[in-house]
Amino acid sequence: MNQIDQIKELQRQGYGAKEIAVRLGIDRKTTAKYMLLEDYSRSVSEREALPSKLDPWKTEINGWLEEDRRMRFKQRHTAKRIHERLVAEHPGVYDCSYPLVQRYVKAYKAERREVDGFLELVWTPGEAQADFGEADIIEAGSKRMVKYLALSFPASNAAYVQVFGGETAECVAQGLKDIFEHLDGVSARIVFDNATGVGRRVRDKVSLSELFLRFKCHYGFSVSFCNPASGHEKGNVENKVGYIRRNFFVPIPVIESIESWNKELFARAEQDFERTHYKKGLSIRELFEEDRKALSPLPGKPFAVERLEHVRADGYGKFCIDGKHWYSSAPEMAHRDLVVGIGAHVLRVYRDDGAVLCTHQRIYGEERSDSSDYLTSLDLLMKKPGAWRNCALRAAFGEAERKTLDGLDRSDLRHVLGALAKNSEAFGFDIAVDSLEEALRRGMLDNYSVQALAARAAFEEIAGMATGGPDLGAYDRAFMDSAEKQP
Repeated sequence: MNQIDQIKELQRQGYGAKEIAVRLGIDRKTTAKYMLLEDYSRSVSEREALPSKLDPWKTEINGWLEEDRRMRFKQRHTAKRIHERLVAEHPGVYDCSYPLVQRYVKAYKAERREVDGFLELVWTPGEAQADFGEADIIEAGSKRMVKYLALSFPASNAAYVQVFGGETAECVAQGLKDIFEHLDGVSARIVFDNATGVGRRVRDKVSLSELFLRFKCHYGFSVSFCNPASGHEKGNVENKVGYIRRNFFVPIPVIESIESWNKELFARAEQDFERTHYKKGLSIRELFEEDRKALSPLPGKPFAVERLEHVRADGYGKFCIDGKHWYSSAPEMAHRDLVVGIGAHVLRVYRDDGAVLCTHQRIYGEERSDSSDYLTSLDLLMKKPGAWRNCALRAAFGEAERKTLDGLDRSDLRHVLGALAKNSEAFGFDIAVDSLEEALRRGMLDNYSVQALAARAAFEEIAGMATGGPDLGAYDRAFMDSAEKQP
């Protein structure tokens, strides 16, 4: 611009094009051009794109790069790999250079990279929003309040739900894992309301919990958090939380266990996909197919959703989690350090060699609780049957059964407890207790009878009649005929 200004200044002084060109040492045609130019306003019009040798191949390259968004990081195309693939697949036709491909791939990715100005209310397929709601259920005859994780896909308005006792990082990770495995894919990006459950927010900084951070890295998805007091930034899942409560929790569900009900909730959620989208005129199921296509593949190994803690057992072999919930390990573990794996539904105590010592259902809530695994005390109880009347296991039986067991001598009680331990290992503690109670009512306390009743309880109806077997009458008649023919 300085040279142009000099041309215009000399022009105002009366010099001609030839004289100005000589004085400034430039071409006469350049001087004449700017002497005739009247509009020097800066243009904001886009520069017209020039044709490129790569144009015939850009559609194919774009397809590969778009497909890469659904692949794991290590399996995506580099510019070098794209160039090599074009050379191999189009021999003698493709004649572009590697730097040309490299510049195009770099520009393509830059145009599609998310920036701070990304509009949160515009959602692409595969992106999701997550939030918790709460509702009442009746589980195993008792009414309780639970938390449910809703994961919605705003592009299609589809949503899934999983139920838990709380809204901890373990619950979030377990819920997402179960949904990912059901879909056979991973959402590209998930937006949360705040850091509750997965971390902690201090002003504008969010620190993710170690468990959730490991889970996030394992499955390879991005996480965003809404701004404080800006729940509208994930309005889709906010509406879904209320919709799920009204349609899935009214009337109050009566269930046997949360874990089995969570499996049923996948089918319940997908039945709801038959509705027509409120705005797009297609069914949610049809729209959700685009979400599914945009999901990334599952990792090669599933993630173990478990937070490991080191705790100290008291004199009874019990330890405390969350400051108010007490669990048993084993009497011989008294005053020893334990490794405890805390999951969303269960809590496991590990031995030094990594084997599971015992398993508890995880307890949530503000009230103090005490959970015992009776199996861990059976070995010690068989050695010291005199402690029977004061042990926690005795409370698992009814009053009549307790009275019968109390009346056994030490030797008989030791044999009964041994059969209980063996059946618990084979069929589970609940079945072992039920079958022992039935044996007590029938007065059949020998080991064979107790084991047979446990097998009946596991595979048939313990109180019903035995199922019919093969007709053995032919053998009876053969033996009878043989006996009659003998002298």
